[in-house]
Amino acid sequence: MPTAISRVCLMLIACPLLLAACAPPPDHRTAASSVAAAPSVARFFADFTDSWMKRQPEQATQSAYFDGEAQDALDGQLSPNTRGFREETVALAREGLAQLAGFDRAAMSAAERQSAELMDWQLEALVARERFADYSFPLNQFSGANVRLPSLLTVVHPLTEPGDAERYLARLEQFDQRMGEAVERSLEQGAAGILPPRFILDATIAQMERFVDGPAAENPLVATFSQRLGRVEGLDETARLELVARAEQLVTDEVYPAWRLAIETLRGQRDSATDDAGLWRFPEGEAAYANALHQFTTTRLSAQEIHDIGLREVARIEGEMDAILRGLGRERGSVAERVAQLRRDLGYSDDASGRAAIMADIETMIRDAERRADALFDIRPESEVIAQPYPEFQWASAAASYTAPPLDRSRPGIYQMPLRAERLTRFGLRTLVYHETVPGHHFQVALSVENESLPRFRQVRAFGGISAFSEGWALYAERLAVEEGWYEGDPEGLLGQLDAELFRARRLVVDTGLHALRWTRQQAIDYGIPSSEVDRYVVIPGQATSYKIGQLEILRLRDRAREALGERFDPKAFHNRVLLTGVVPISMLEAEVEALIAEAGQR
Repeated sequence: MPTAISRVCLMLIACPLLLAACAPPPDHRTAASSVAAAPSVARFFADFTDSWMKRQPEQATQSAYFDGEAQDALDGQLSPNTRGFREETVALAREGLAQLAGFDRAAMSAAERQSAELMDWQLEALVARERFADYSFPLNQFSGANVRLPSLLTVVHPLTEPGDAERYLARLEQFDQRMGEAVERSLEQGAAGILPPRFILDATIAQMERFVDGPAAENPLVATFSQRLGRVEGLDETARLELVARAEQLVTDEVYPAWRLAIETLRGQRDSATDDAGLWRFPEGEAAYANALHQFTTTRLSAQEIHDIGLREVARIEGEMDAILRGLGRERGSVAERVAQLRRDLGYSDDASGRAAIMADIETMIRDAERRADALFDIRPESEVIAQPYPEFQWASAAASYTAPPLDRSRPGIYQMPLRAERLTRFGLRTLVYHETVPGHHFQVALSVENESLPRFRQVRAFGGISAFSEGWALYAERLAVEEGWYEGDPEGLLGQLDAELFRARRLVVDTGLHALRWTRQQAIDYGIPSSEVDRYVVIPGQATSYKIGQLEILRLRDRAREALGERFDPKAFHNRVLLTGVVPISMLEAEVEALIAEAGQR
């Protein structure tokens, strides 16, 4: 059978628009060698990031990084899912570090030094992760190739002109190859005794079975494609139907078989897997988890220290919630039991009308938050933010999420919501909206994308995000809404905010419990974390700790500025400084806040 790329090339006779899609990602050694002679660090930032993004077509699409033919070429490709590609990426990161070290930091401007420090931190982190790369599973229910690839096409891939549709099909042609690579990696890891827990295999198999359950015409890869094609200018109905038919054929002949092969592969691993959940079960598990905690929190806190912080925060927040619940006449049962009843009391119907109602309420909440934010922010993104539900096959495992707008502003920021029954409630909904949109992720991420004073690697997070900053900011935004009276007259809404914060505090306890203290999955569930969330922490160790640790650090820095400046403290100035700094480790953010204090003190 010909490869996916060669099949695309064979189609060129019929469709010249696919020519760009046949170009393989450039060899990183050739691309990086052009960077070595960069005359300035600013030029180096630009050239190295260009070289990096030419090898990362999915990232390039998400950010609309290039223009014209260069972007079109990448929009027809998918990033390889092989060990060799990963090793080449790490080698390029090492090259970047070596080249960056050749520049004199003392000769840089303050802004350049900050960017150099950030690039150094990010590339070092990427290199350090390589030692533990096999502890990440290429097929999983939350972030595996089986989730990432459909999400790329249904949410991120542009569809504004006919050429975009051809590039969509070119990518769809490559799904079997990329899924085949993920299967090969899974088999290699399994042969080395590195397997997901049995319950993760089961969750992934169930999610993948939902994806292939039903005719191709109803699959999101076809149904969403058909819907979006209706908005493409210059495409008549005959052409649209032809494109949809081609997508349907590809899903039937190539995508479904690739998914079924992956399902059988995972089924074959069940007998060898165990239900042990944490990284501790692997030979270098302790070191891997310490590395994950450092990268996700950007601190040197140990697993035990984070666990203890979580326990203290859980006790504090539950005490506050108990008082409010008693004020509402809800006095019987534990906090968790009373909240569970309140969640049910504020539920939407588990049907089409209930799902339509929750999405309509989310829209209203976003626009209300935009109005309320005027008192605290005098800068905000130009890009709009919209809300839309996840495709149904992802409902069981997906968490609410935010996707940033690209550099060219061709797509708004997108807040996605899973509409499984347990999420169909007004309880906590406002807080979730504030976290994902305004003034949370949308303000922080979209402003970085739009901030042209930053090098592009910082605008598009080319070398990865920094979760302590971005998730810490979103959780800070939740707290800010409370402090500013957004929940006045709404005790149930305030309880929702506290419950969301309690959830993030419990995450500190559970993530460290699973990966360092040998907790079982059931222990984590019994502590108050939904099973789908526990499974998320199992496949992305450490990420769950970034929210609360990041929030506490941002609050600490704000309190430091408020204490130092007294009446001169301006929340808008503080927010400007944090947001315009862009995504950085907490230590770099602290330096920015200290600079803000010094500048304000001189006025």
